[in-house]
Amino acid sequence: MLYAIISEDVDNSLERRLAARPDHLARLEALRDEGRLVLAGPHPAVDSDNPGDAGFSGSLVVAEFDDLSSAQAWADADPYMIAGVYASVTVKPFKKVLP
Repeated sequence: MLYAIISEDVDNSLERRLAARPDHLARLEALRDEGRLVLAGPHPAVDSDNPGDAGFSGSLVVAEFDDLSSAQAWADADPYMIAGVYASVTVKPFKKVLP
């Protein structure tokens, strides 16, 4: 089943994000390589593809997991969680309708 992992950043998270980004991306790439990743990306803190120093306000990952507890465990082990980038993370089932 698909799960949405919706994360909200702490204030001024950009420096922490940049430090943890290589490990964070490696985990996402592993999901992609397994054919389980639907989409992933950050929410810019301002209305721009390249927010610069404004940074990001959170992230969204939609991926396939065996069950909710597996999705939650994956989210809890995210390098951004460990680095203190995220203030909160919500994991919930997701039903893709389009496209």
